[in-house]
Order: sequence, then structure tokens, then C-alpha cells
Amino acid sequence: MSDLNDPRVFFAAERTLLAWNRTSLSLMAFGFVIERFGLFVAILLPGHSAPAQRGISFWTGLAFVLLGVFVAIFSTLQFQKVLRTLKPIEIPAGYRTEPGVITNLFVAALGIVLTVYFFHGV
Repeated sequence: MSDLNDPRVFFAAERTLLAWNRTSLSLMAFGFVIERFGLFVAILLPGHSAPAQRGISFWTGLAFVLLGVFVAIFSTLQFQKVLRTLKPIEIPAGYRTEPGVITNLFVAALGIVLTVYFFHGV
């Protein structure tokens, strides 16, 4: 991919991975807020003590959370693809490349846990 033989190529790829990590976290947080806002509105409606059915806010929130999971997994795969194209000289000696990948996969796993919570939680 690169003929620069410069570690800045690797660091640029890592920054991109972490930017996608922030994006996936934002999507999941937005999905959580949307889902909980629907619950809040249902509680405020007169004559309703709890939501009787899952409305549009549940499905929209769930879609955002699952989109965040997809973004976390896909960006991890893209980062690993870029890593395979780099030469050893472009990765600083002794620098660990796994923390960004582990972080993204952990965020994806938490998004799946949040999805399960939506279905089984209140």
C-alpha cells in the first residue's frame, strides 16, 4: 500500500480506526437515547403506566445501536487489512497494534449486550 517506509502511515491508520471507534460509540449512545426517550414519552402519556408495545423509538434506537456495532466491526476489519499491507519498517519496533482492535471489538460486544438488554430489559 505504501512505499513511504514511514511509521506515520501506521499512525494515520490507527487514528482512523479510533475515529471510527468514536463514531460507533456515538451511534450506540444516540440509539440508547432514542430508545429510552420512547419509554419516557410512553410514561408521560395520560392513562399509560408503562409502554404496552414496542414503538418506532424502540426500533429506531435498536437500528442505531446495531449500526454502531457494524461500524465497530467493519472498521476493525479495515484496519487489519491496512496492517497487512504495511512493511515492518512502517510499524515502530515494540509498538503493539492490538489495543485499538481490542477496544473496537469490546465496543461491538457491548453494543450486542445493549441490544439484548433492549429486548429483555424494561
